[in-house]
Amino acid sequence: MFVFVCMSLSSCKSNVTISEVGGGWSSNSVNTVKFRKNAITTFKNHQFIAYYDADSYVILAKRKLHSSNWETHKTQYKGNTKDAHNSISIAIDGDGFLHLSWDHHNTKLRYTKSKKPLSLELGDELAMTGEQEDRVTYPEFYNLPNGNLLFFYRSGESGRGNLVINSYDVSSKKWTQLQNNLIDGEDKRSAYWQVCVDKTGVIHLSWVWRETWGVETNHDLAYARSKDGGVTWEKSTGEKYNLPINLASAEYAWKIPQNSNLINQTSMTTDDFGNPYIVNYWNDENKIPQFQIVYLEQGVWKKLNTGFRKTPFVLGGGGTKRIPISRPSVLVEDENNDRIVSIMFRDEERQNRLSLAYAPLKNKLWKVVDLTYDSVGQWEPNYDVSLWNSKKELNIFLQKVTQIDGEGLAENESSDVKVLSIKNINKLTK
Repeated sequence: MFVFVCMSLSSCKSNVTISEVGGGWSSNSVNTVKFRKNAITTFKNHQFIAYYDADSYVILAKRKLHSSNWETHKTQYKGNTKDAHNSISIAIDGDGFLHLSWDHHNTKLRYTKSKKPLSLELGDELAMTGEQEDRVTYPEFYNLPNGNLLFFYRSGESGRGNLVINSYDVSSKKWTQLQNNLIDGEDKRSAYWQVCVDKTGVIHLSWVWRETWGVETNHDLAYARSKDGGVTWEKSTGEKYNLPINLASAEYAWKIPQNSNLINQTSMTTDDFGNPYIVNYWNDENKIPQFQIVYLEQGVWKKLNTGFRKTPFVLGGGGTKRIPISRPSVLVEDENNDRIVSIMFRDEERQNRLSLAYAPLKNKLWKVVDLTYDSVGQWEPNYDVSLWNSKKELNIFLQKVTQIDGEGLAENESSDVKVLSIKNINKLTK
């Protein structure tokens, strides 16, 4: 394994830049939790970002792409930042309106949208459909190629929740509920998911099951996809699901037992052919949690273990955890009849720097590059999915935060919210 460190980014400054946005809440990881969809996003030539400031107000900002000048706006809305579940998610619809949902942990839906296209001025709080909006957790927006939006969230509590999907139509400017219980835990378990939408509009969904509130009961990696915007769902074989999906009917991309240090709510993506790639971490044969990728190739599920970690740890209990490694993000580039798989993460082994590991699928030789010299604390990766999909430019939401295990709070002042931009990730180690 080859390792390269950009010392304070000076050695790779022609390819990596950082822009500062403003000061953000940093007493826990609410601004940087993995399940933000999205923390940062691009519409045409404007990029938008959202975060809580030190006084728990929702801050919106935008810039023209590649500019270092951000226009910031302190909104009228606040959130309970003492609970790191209460993250902010944003998206821009096909008409340029910004949609925002925030401040949820088994609580009433909080949702609004901008008053005008490309505006940072938000209107009043709104209902979406009025159905299953009293116990919301993990709000996530996803863009469809036709300009419409999807909104995923959990209705109910850990171990007893339903996956709900709403759809926003840009023509009618209305939300409808597509699924009120797509994945059924049968009142015994709940699904913790990750989603991506490929360039043809196919929705790819994967999840782990959790039997109780304790993270140690996470198990197995399941998969479903939709080719009609979320109405009907099928397995990777094309076999149609009878909804809702449950433990017995789910397709399993990889079987993983409980007490394997399997984490939830990570990341997935697809290659140019629509094959899904799901990243997670769980124990290898030496009981060391390793970043592992499960992917579909010619109709067969395969697993790629990065294998470069050396330090064991044990996951257990509930609440927001202080974990030695972040939940990872996965990226795939098709290049020279091969696919380059990249993983974005931070690890105490690497002094909690923002790190990127990547390997060609053909030789599976992993290279690791550190993109920051200083620690980012308990940060987890959020990147601009729309910009990556359109231009293969990687823009990362960056903030040093501290997470005390189980919803504790650090006595921090605010820290700088930044965007780290990489023009070409493969230039970093060539």
